[in-house]
Amino acid sequence: MRTVALIPGLVSDARVWRTLRKMLEGRAILHDGNITVFPDIAQMAMGLLFETEGELIVVGHSLGGRVAMEMARQSPDRVKALVLANTGHTPKKPGEEVKRHEMIALGHRSMDALAAEWLPPMLDPARVGDAALVGDLTEMVLNAGAEVHERQICSLLNRPDAGTYMPSCKAPVLLITGAQDGWSPEAQHREIQQMVPDGELKVIDNAGHFMPVEQPAATADAIVEWLERRDLL
Repeated sequence: MRTVALIPGLVSDARVWRTLRKMLEGRAILHDGNITVFPDIAQMAMGLLFETEGELIVVGHSLGGRVAMEMARQSPDRVKALVLANTGHTPKKPGEEVKRHEMIALGHRSMDALAAEWLPPMLDPARVGDAALVGDLTEMVLNAGAEVHERQICSLLNRPDAGTYMPSCKAPVLLITGAQDGWSPEAQHREIQQMVPDGELKVIDNAGHFMPVEQPAATADAIVEWLERRDLL
């Protein structure tokens, strides 16, 4: 069996991929990636490669997608497929640092306040009033805490320009995002699709940036269908 590395994003944990994990049980070796302890994306990727063995299918959400791309860059012979969800490829943008540091400061004052400000724009606007969904995600953010938030934000501010190396990616790539994702929109994923040799794009309706939690069944079904069709499992 191949190993499927399931990587969450910013201030996130294994609950992001819990539905996909259930669908893949018994069909692959499953590894829940922890990217909370490393200072940058390169070391996150190196750590996950060290923790796993053999051929890999790497599934990453948001920041986890950037880590997945870096894993493919560092170990192209081991990474046999990439699933990149709600992610991006560009380096730091002008003016981004100011807003990011404001959020770091807010997190150190109150993670409750951070969650209340940060989460709603990450969701399909129709789901912002979903108390169970927002409560689950808020708990996840609070569990991460201010230090992890700061460390991961700094890793994003120093992120590599994946566009410089993704055209050389050997692995097939599934790009998947939410139709209502305003943070990592469909157009951004189409840019990655156009630059990789073997890329496919799937858009999930009624989902924002937290698509794997907002529409877990549709997301997991799309990923498993692609893996089966490409004979990757």
